[in-house]
Amino acid sequence: MMFDCDVLVVGGGPVGEVLLTLLGSRGISVIGFEKDNQVWPKPRAVHFDGETLRTFQSVGLGDAVAAHCTPMLNYRMENEAGEVLLEIPSGALGRHGWHDDYMFNQPDMDRLLRAELLRYPSVQLLAGHAVESIAQDEESVSCVVRDAEGRTRTYTARYLIGCDGASSQVRHAIGATFEVLGPNDPWLVVDGICGDVPPVDGSMVFFGHHSRPKLWARMPGNRGRMEFKVLESDDRDELVKPDKLAELSGGLLTPDNFQIERTAIYMFRSCLADRWREGRVFIAGDAAHLTPPLYGQGLCSGIKDVVNLAWKLQIVLEGGDPGLLDTYESDRSPHARAWITQATTMSGIVQTTDPIIAAGRDAHIRKNPAESAPQVPLLGNGLHGSEPAPAGTCAVQPTTGDRSRFDDRVGDRFLIVARPLLWASLAPEQQSALTGLGGDMVYLLSEDEPGFEDLLKSVDADALVVRPDRYILGAASTPEHLQDLCVRVAKVLQPVSVH
Repeated sequence: MMFDCDVLVVGGGPVGEVLLTLLGSRGISVIGFEKDNQVWPKPRAVHFDGETLRTFQSVGLGDAVAAHCTPMLNYRMENEAGEVLLEIPSGALGRHGWHDDYMFNQPDMDRLLRAELLRYPSVQLLAGHAVESIAQDEESVSCVVRDAEGRTRTYTARYLIGCDGASSQVRHAIGATFEVLGPNDPWLVVDGICGDVPPVDGSMVFFGHHSRPKLWARMPGNRGRMEFKVLESDDRDELVKPDKLAELSGGLLTPDNFQIERTAIYMFRSCLADRWREGRVFIAGDAAHLTPPLYGQGLCSGIKDVVNLAWKLQIVLEGGDPGLLDTYESDRSPHARAWITQATTMSGIVQTTDPIIAAGRDAHIRKNPAESAPQVPLLGNGLHGSEPAPAGTCAVQPTTGDRSRFDDRVGDRFLIVARPLLWASLAPEQQSALTGLGGDMVYLLSEDEPGFEDLLKSVDADALVVRPDRYILGAASTPEHLQDLCVRVAKVLQPVSVH
């Protein structure tokens, strides 16, 4: 059968752009379709976490993306009386070798990512192309696409991934539906250009006012964003008028100190697709889950989806067991559910308009400030199965004496870190099986290399096996456990015989 490419991607927003970049960096032929002709001109998503910067680092874009971002240096929450309930410094480098949180302007980021795609000869992104229908059989998937001139063409590939947003056509095509995990809460978002002095001091401030909760965030350069909870009594047409915005913000957003670029009312939504795959068709990002923005994990979770999928697709396309793709949803869906649940719970607490509930919340935060911090969830047990933590967590990225980052040496491949005596305990044929897979698939870190001790100390074990997406497959301190982990790596990478 003739294929137009290996993978089709529906949707050219940030998640689709990252997926195209990841596949292109692996030499996989891919065609993306985006119904809009141009990059969306207004800001929408604004936050990356440190793991996302680590993803960009993996394709040589870490520093370029960071240059378009502003690290989030602090966060605080205030109540109606102006009391600071919670203040968290966040400017230090985190476990990923990057700052824990970054703010960005999406149009700038979209332009950067689209320009990056041009350097991959195996990648095409067709703007102004709308997918009209999708069909698949045991060997292929195809879609009918209409271009900006109204002409239609059918494209065929081995796999198709829908990164086409909350109203995803691809999700509907595979018969998946959203499970609703929380209420829909409307918020007004206002983006604009600050004057000489930002109207609010701080990178991010949540005003837990029961009269009207609101949020301030500082963007790169002189940009800022403020958000306001929409109340049932509000006239939504009046809300967006400059004099009303000045009133809502308590005088913070006035024509003298803030030039409004965009206003929009959007919903805090909590949804998870009941399945993420049908045959050769997958969904990712907002097509698979919607998360309230309290912890900034909406877009980040979508990028984690495509990182998980990209390395598995590469192995399968190069002859590996297609069953590896079965671990995509079972890895990612529980992880996304955990973030949605946390963000939904927290949003219900911080955006309350009941003064009694707000007073109880304030008292609880005063006594238990640490409980307000998010708990980073484990992956589901898709690939690591019953392995206990730290399996399912992201490995640390050590930095070396010359300030280089560890992942730049390892690349997108399995990593095995083991003390020499434990490695020597493996049978010679076991060692040969892994080293014989080639340096493109497995990196065996030696004891004298930078990062060796940092990685083992981080998991309090004598051996560590890390997947290509930097998530831990397992940590071991016995020969039997290490051997089991190595067998599983070899099984994933062993080409499937075709008879």
